[in-house]
Amino acid sequence: MNTKKLLLLATASMLVSTLFSQTEATTNGGKKVLLYEDGTWLYADSVPLYNVKAVAIKKLEIPKLNGKDLPVSHVGYTFLYNEEHEQSSWVAYELTKEETSKAVERTDKFLADPAVKTETANNKDYLNSGYDRGHLAPAADMGWSETAMAESFYYSNMSPQQPSFNRGIWKKLEELVRTWAVEYTSLYIVTGPVLKPGLPSIGANKVSVPKYYYKVILDYTEPELKAIGFIMPNENIDHAIYDYAVSIDSVEKFTGIDFFPSLPDGQEKIIEKTRCIPCWTWGTSSSGTSPKPIENKPTGPATHTSTNNGTSPVQPHNTSVQCSGTTQSGNRCKKMTTSSNGRCYQHGG
Repeated sequence: MNTKKLLLLATASMLVSTLFSQTEATTNGGKKVLLYEDGTWLYADSVPLYNVKAVAIKKLEIPKLNGKDLPVSHVGYTFLYNEEHEQSSWVAYELTKEETSKAVERTDKFLADPAVKTETANNKDYLNSGYDRGHLAPAADMGWSETAMAESFYYSNMSPQQPSFNRGIWKKLEELVRTWAVEYTSLYIVTGPVLKPGLPSIGANKVSVPKYYYKVILDYTEPELKAIGFIMPNENIDHAIYDYAVSIDSVEKFTGIDFFPSLPDGQEKIIEKTRCIPCWTWGTSSSGTSPKPIENKPTGPATHTSTNNGTSPVQPHNTSVQCSGTTQSGNRCKKMTTSSNGRCYQHGG
C-alpha cells in the first residue's frame, strides 16, 4: 500500500465516527456529511433534526384522543377499538432493541378480546372468508413476553388482509421495522387499517375489509430524530417497500388521525412533514433492494475523507412513490410523485 493511501486512511480514522445507520465525515471545506451504507450521502445540516435534543415524553406513541375516545392498553400495545368496523382504528406501541430478542414462541391462539366491552370479531367471522387474520401489532414484536404474545392474538389486533399482502410486503415491512428497532435502539409505532364508510365486510359481525393499511414510525433517539410513514393497498404488491413511504403528514391527511401529538410543536412540525428516504437503512434481503440514486446528480462536496472504499459519495435519493392523496371516489390516487410530502401536483405536492 502506497504512502498516499496510508495517509488517507489515517486521516479518515481521525475524522470519521460511526453513528447507527450512517457514518459521519467532514469535507475539506469543514462541512459535516452523513454517509449511508448504500453509498448515498447527505449534508448533515440537510437532515432537519440531526443533533436536535430529544425530551422525555410518556406514552409518546399514543395518537391524539378526543373526549369520547376510550383506548385500551395491554402489556405490549394500546389500541382504539372501532365498533362500527369491528377492529381497531389504531394500535400503538414502543419497540425497543431488547424487545426484538425472542423469549417465547408464537401461540397462534386467536381469541376475542375480553377488554372490549362491546365484544370483538371472532373465529367464525374469518372462517372461509378468504382473508387472513392480519396482525396490526405483529406477534414477532411481542416475543419478549408470554402475556404480550398471547394478547397479540386478540381480535382487537386483527384486520382482514389479503393473504398475498399479509404474507408478502406487510410481513417484509414488519421485519424491516424490527431491524430498525435494533439499529436505532427504540421506535414508536402506530399502525392500523384505513377505515371509511362503505367498505365491504365479512362474517356475522360485519368486519370491514380495508382497502389500505398504514404504519407510522418515529425514531426519537439522538443524534438523528426522524419519522416515516407508509400507506399500502390491501393487495398483492411487487414493488419495493420504500415505494410506499410517505411523510407522517400524508398519513394524517389520509386517515384523519393526529400522530405523535405529544412532541414539542417545533419538532412535530418538522418531523411530520419530512420524508427522508436515505435517513433510513433499507437492506437488500427481506425488504428488497435499496432505493436507487437519481440520475441527474446535483453538485456535492468536492473532496472528503471517508471509509467508503476511498470513492466519492453517491448523491441523495429522489425516489418516486405513489401519491397518498384521495380521489373523489374515495380511492388512493394512482399517480407517482417525487414530492417530499408524498403527494402529486393535483393533491398539493
